Amino acid sequence: MTTRPGIAAIAALLDAEGYRERPIAVLDLDAFDANLEVLARRASGRPIRIASKSLRVRALLERALAHPATRGVLAYTLPEALWLVDHGARDVVVAYPTAEAGALRRLSARPDALRVITLMVDESAQVDLILAATADLRPGRDRPPLRVALEVDVSYAPLPGVRVGAHRSPVRTPAQAAALAREIQARPALQLVGMMAYEGQIAGVADAAATPYGAAVRAMKRLSRPDVARRRAAAVAAVREVAELEFVNGGGTGSLESTAAESAVTEVAAGSGLIGPGLFDGFRDFSPRPALHLGVSVVRRPAPGVATVLGGGWVASGPPGPDRLPTIAHPPGLRYAPQEAAGEVQTPVLGPAADRLRVGDTVWLRHAKAGEPAEHALTYLLVAGDPEPALVGAVPTYRGEGALFL
Repeated sequence: MTTRPGIAAIAALLDAEGYRERPIAVLDLDAFDANLEVLARRASGRPIRIASKSLRVRALLERALAHPATRGVLAYTLPEALWLVDHGARDVVVAYPTAEAGALRRLSARPDALRVITLMVDESAQVDLILAATADLRPGRDRPPLRVALEVDVSYAPLPGVRVGAHRSPVRTPAQAAALAREIQARPALQLVGMMAYEGQIAGVADAAATPYGAAVRAMKRLSRPDVARRRAAAVAAVREVAELEFVNGGGTGSLESTAAESAVTEVAAGSGLIGPGLFDGFRDFSPRPALHLGVSVVRRPAPGVATVLGGGWVASGPPGPDRLPTIAHPPGLRYAPQEAAGEVQTPVLGPAADRLRVGDTVWLRHAKAGEPAEHALTYLLVAGDPEPALVGAVPTYRGEGALFL
């Protein structure tokens, strides 16, 4: 996928408004809102919990949470969750276990946060750490117990020694889930309120390539979906024999339809689909609109057919490969230099379009992942209006607000 034709109009708008400093990050609100509507349709009535790591901008989180299809935040660290509660969040599930004793003590000392933040656990050592860190802060009339959720692993393992999916929870069977649930329930300082099971092998793996690899991924997803549904339902049933659950969370942007169709799931998670980053160009069943555009300046023209931009090397996390590089979105007809790719300080771009670039021109990129650009940019400029965009404001990222959580 390339950016919509409006990127040229956005570039002209910024020049006219005097925004000439680069790098620059621009968020297209029309695309963001359109993507949110698509996520709502794909979720088929299941509430969507917004994954904050895919945004890392409070104003965008609040915009998404104002939609009737959404419910609550899926945070990535406990300090982030506490910070979001300080700014008004009222339903935050921390998607990953925490070992930060200071943050656990801060949570335990705040009845307001204890009522709205849920911690994730998947083994006894995490339960022990939580209790050890808060041993002198026991629940009472004014201090409710710590809310926890249990994560179950639903990666796909069709054969011994063969496994596809993220390395997350060690809890894989209903018996293991029920045993950990009983252990949690035996601790008066804890309250088991939810479960989570994330099928990353479906939600986060591109499958559109017309190659043997693409065909293999599509086959894996087709086989994995019923396996995930069966194991998730069995684990949920086993845990519900031990505790009442307020929520069962599953899915991601790439698997909303199949996850929402499972009766055991009460809510789905999504975040990247709001931004439409480069990695999602490789998904077959949905196509989010690119919402975030990153502009970098041409500063050199070292040879015919070559232009060099300052920066550009905001490479995504995950397994190293070309798909982790930013997508060169505009102008069309540019590619990376094979020996340099996207560099920390400079990035050469090649192709016929490079000869038409002049020093001071802007090359527009799209990051491979949705939230990681916010760790580089202090502010997102906001534009709206298609085909004639207008500048409608600017919002700080987490970094722009002085917040750093990882």
